[in-house]
Amino acid sequence: MKILFATSEAHPLVKTGGLADVSGSLPVALAQLGHDVRLVLPAYQSVLEKYPEHEVLSHFAVGGAGRMLGVRVLAVWVPELERKVWLLDIPELFRRPGNPYLAADGKDWWDNGERFGTFSRAVAELAMNRAGLDWRADVVHANDWQTGLVPAFLREEYQPPRTLFTIHNMAYAGFFPRSLFDSLWLPWHWWSIEGVEFYGQLSMLKAGIQYADAVTTVSPGYAREICTEAFAYGFAGIMRETRRQGRLHGILNGIDTRYWNPATDPYLFANYTLDDGLAAGKRSNRQALLQQLGAPAATVAADLPLLGFIGRLVTQKGVDLILEVLPSLLQQGRVNLVCVGSGDAGFEQALRELAARFPEHAFVHIGYSEELAHQVEAGADIFLMPSRFEPCGLNQLYSLAYGTLPLVHHTGGLADTVVNASDENLAGKTATGFVFYDQSAHAMRSALEHALYVYSRPGLWQQMQRTAMEQSFSWAQSARAYADLYTKEH
Repeated sequence: MKILFATSEAHPLVKTGGLADVSGSLPVALAQLGHDVRLVLPAYQSVLEKYPEHEVLSHFAVGGAGRMLGVRVLAVWVPELERKVWLLDIPELFRRPGNPYLAADGKDWWDNGERFGTFSRAVAELAMNRAGLDWRADVVHANDWQTGLVPAFLREEYQPPRTLFTIHNMAYAGFFPRSLFDSLWLPWHWWSIEGVEFYGQLSMLKAGIQYADAVTTVSPGYAREICTEAFAYGFAGIMRETRRQGRLHGILNGIDTRYWNPATDPYLFANYTLDDGLAAGKRSNRQALLQQLGAPAATVAADLPLLGFIGRLVTQKGVDLILEVLPSLLQQGRVNLVCVGSGDAGFEQALRELAARFPEHAFVHIGYSEELAHQVEAGADIFLMPSRFEPCGLNQLYSLAYGTLPLVHHTGGLADTVVNASDENLAGKTATGFVFYDQSAHAMRSALEHALYVYSRPGLWQQMQRTAMEQSFSWAQSARAYADLYTKEH
């Protein structure tokens, strides 16, 4: 199949979250199955600076918001992906410094609606072989609200390619005013409850849901959850109807073992495998990480369990629970903590204050560091993911691969991938982590106390590590599920 994979970010070109990891891995896995896969994303200024060598494949024009805009199709060789990636260069919309979605003040770019509406229109032209490339897609895979209009544009075509739309996070619906709908020259019949209209606004997420041939989420659990009022952000009825039509599917994300493998990871202080140096490797990585973060020598030498957290510092990720549960354990000197992330200014400040209050046990890095993320996964003993909701989650998968036992809230992809250390599961040697079922500090504290108890029993702990590292979450399995869905008639 000729597959056009459209996304707003892809690792290693540009990354703000898990979408980039998926977009940098799934197309490669699909290509390894023998498909002709073309990855396309906007030509952001940061990407052009990172990959200055590019080939101009073609020029064409598309409609923006009340104006025509020129598009250059560029091809850049990305060594990490071992393939060329297509970039759609629309300078008026994407030649800007910094974040793909946010201006320097941390707020959305004022014209994000035009930016990604126009990008979606250009992707549709590419798919229909109207971009001068002599290439026509059999399938177009769109991702999140930024490409939500792609299936809608293609629905208007004669004999269009099949379309699949993946929801990576239901919380971001791509809402814009009716005036944008009009200025983008969108078909008038889309403006209805059955189309893109949502309480008087245009929703690009809804466009993808309503007009794609198939809709997926990034875990079976999340596919169930977004059909309920608690997780659907007002879209529960739409999602239940999509499920009734047979168009809604949950496919678990994989992890890219080229980058996330403790045996070969270049970021680690010491590589290790399940059968070669696991305990020594984890200890070496823990000590080197603490030393790098400026921990006192006594802290580095002590054999305290290290808790790790990597993620956006927002309420969704349960950061408030970490801030409520951890101080007493840090004060008692029972654990060490490493947090890496950025986000809500209040959470950033609270974590800084936590580190200042417990300088011998709490270490905080505000910002994102790929290198540090890998080192935390290898150095930590327990990985904290107390998310209120989690469409799939990747860090718990990385943690399992690195023998770092995840502590998670029972939701979405976390519920699908982590087996709780209950007495029964410990006896059956199926446990891979620690799960709490009520989104409360009390429940998280209970799960953490249980984790610390198991940590004090080396035989039990090592058995759980073994079970965790034996799990397989490669992209190959997920890619086959997507390839089957591309051809499935609903």
